[in-house]
Amino acid sequence: MSRLAIGSFRSIAARLFLTAAATSLVVLLVASILLTAYYRSEAEEVFERRLDVYLRAIVADVSESGQEGRTGPGQLGDPQFELPGSGWYWQITRLDDKSHDIKASRSLFAGTLPKLSDLGVAAEIGGFRRGYALGPDGRRLRIVERIIDVGDVGIYLVQVAGSGEEMEEQIARFRFALTVAFGALAIALAIGAAFQVHFGLRPMRQLQRELASIRRGERDRIMGKYPNEVAPLADELNLLISANRDILERARTQVGNLAHALKTPLSVVVNEADAAPGQLAQKVQEQAQIMRDQISFYLDRARAAARGGALGAATPVAPSIEALLRAFGKIYGDKGVVFSGDADPHLRFLGERQDLEEMIGNLLDNAGKWAKSRVTIEVSVDGGEASRPALRFTIDDDGPGLASHLRAAATQRGRRLDETKPGSGLGLSIVVDLAAAYGGSLQLDDSPNGGLRAELRLPGF
Repeated sequence: MSRLAIGSFRSIAARLFLTAAATSLVVLLVASILLTAYYRSEAEEVFERRLDVYLRAIVADVSESGQEGRTGPGQLGDPQFELPGSGWYWQITRLDDKSHDIKASRSLFAGTLPKLSDLGVAAEIGGFRRGYALGPDGRRLRIVERIIDVGDVGIYLVQVAGSGEEMEEQIARFRFALTVAFGALAIALAIGAAFQVHFGLRPMRQLQRELASIRRGERDRIMGKYPNEVAPLADELNLLISANRDILERARTQVGNLAHALKTPLSVVVNEADAAPGQLAQKVQEQAQIMRDQISFYLDRARAAARGGALGAATPVAPSIEALLRAFGKIYGDKGVVFSGDADPHLRFLGERQDLEEMIGNLLDNAGKWAKSRVTIEVSVDGGEASRPALRFTIDDDGPGLASHLRAAATQRGRRLDETKPGSGLGLSIVVDLAAAYGGSLQLDDSPNGGLRAELRLPGF
C-alpha cells in the first residue's frame, strides 16, 4: 500500500468520506444494474406483446375472411411492414397444399422467413412458437408463429417477425440517461458526504484548536460546548490538565523543601569550619562548596524537568532578550564588549521565563567572557515540523573561538577549559540540561564573526 493510501486511512475524515463514497458507489452500481435489467425485461415484454398483437390480428383476418390473400399490411397499422428490409415482417404459408403458397409483407421483398418448427422450437400451449432466427438479410429476428386450420379453406402457418434493434436502441438510450443521472447523483452524494464529514468532525477540530491554545499558553483549560460523544473527552482532558498542574506544583514544593533542608546543614558545617581554621577546615570548606554547586545544579535540573512538562506555559521572548542585553552590556561595559540583537515581539517560548533567561543568560555570559568587542544574538523560527515549531537562538562572539574537538567537553558538567576565566564550569551544561528538559538542543559551531557560535533550539511559536 502506498504512503498516500496509508496516510489517508490514518485520517478519520478520509476514512468516513471514502467509506461513504464506496458505499454510495456500490449502491448506485447495483441499482443501475437492477434498473437496466428491469427495463430490458419490460422492453422485451412490450416487444413480445407487440408481436403477439400483430400475429393475432393476421390470424383473425385469415380466419374470418377464409382467404389468405385478403390479409394485408394495411390492417396492421404499422408502415414498417411496407418498407423493404425494415426488420418487421409477416408471412402466411399454406401447409395443406403442395404448392405451399406464401403471402408476405412487402418488407420481406423477395425473402422468406425460416420456420421455427424446422429449427426444433417446441410449441407452447395454444400452438404458439417463439424463438430467434436469422432473417433473409442476416439480422437476428424474434419470430412468433402459429398454425391455424380454416377448415375447407386450408391450413396456414402465420408468422410475424421483428428486429430487436429498435428495442436495443431504447435500452441504450435508457442506459445512457441512467448513467448521466446516476453520475450526477454520485457527485451530489460525494459533495453531501464531504459536507457531512466536515460538519460532523467540526467539534474535533474545535477541540484540537483548544488544545493548541493550551499548549501555547493562551488558555489554561478547554472551553466551549461539545456534543455528547466529545464532551466526556473534553472533561477528561481538563481533569488531566488540572492533575498535571497539581503534580508539578507539589514537585516544585518538594524541591524547594529539599533545597532548604540541605543548604541549612551545609551552612552550619561551613560556619563551624570557619571558626576552626586549619587544613581540615579548609578541606571541609572546599568540599562543602562543591556540594553546594552540585545541589544547586541538580535542583535546577529537577525544577526544569518539572516545568518542561507543564502545559500552558508560554513566555514572550523579546522582553527577556532586551533585559538580558541591558544587564550584560553593563556587566561587560568596562571590557568594551557591546551586546546587540532583537527578537520579534510576537515570538513565544513554550516554557517558564526564568528557564529561558537562565539558558540565554549563560550563553551570553560565556560569549561575553571570550568576546573582544561584540556579542550578537538573533532569534528566528526554525523550519522544523509544522506541528511543533521551534525557536532558534543564535549567539555569536568575535573571540578566539573553540576547537571542534573541545566543544563536546565544554558542555560537560564542571568542565572548565580555561581556569583563568571566572566561573564554575556549569553554565553550558546547565543550558544543555535545561534545553533537553524542554525537548530542545544546544550546538556549538564556528561564528562568522571569528569566534564561537552557539545555536539553541527550543519549542516556541
